[in-house]
Amino acid sequence: MLNPELLAILACPACEERPPLELHGEYLVCHRCRRAYPIRDEIPALLVEEAVPLDEIEAGEKTPRA
Repeated sequence: MLNPELLAILACPACEERPPLELHGEYLVCHRCRRAYPIRDEIPALLVEEAVPLDEIEAGEKTPRA
């Protein structure tokens, strides 16, 4: 589980306006650009290259890599 204080300050690295991210299972989700950033060992991977399309997460096609 991510620390709520950390979650409160995290923002999407891909969006200029830096919208807040929402916890969605094992991902942090940006609804603005529809990217999902994996959380591995309680550490968010907030690199645009690591993000997966939110559509794939919602369809159950992706799970975070260990």
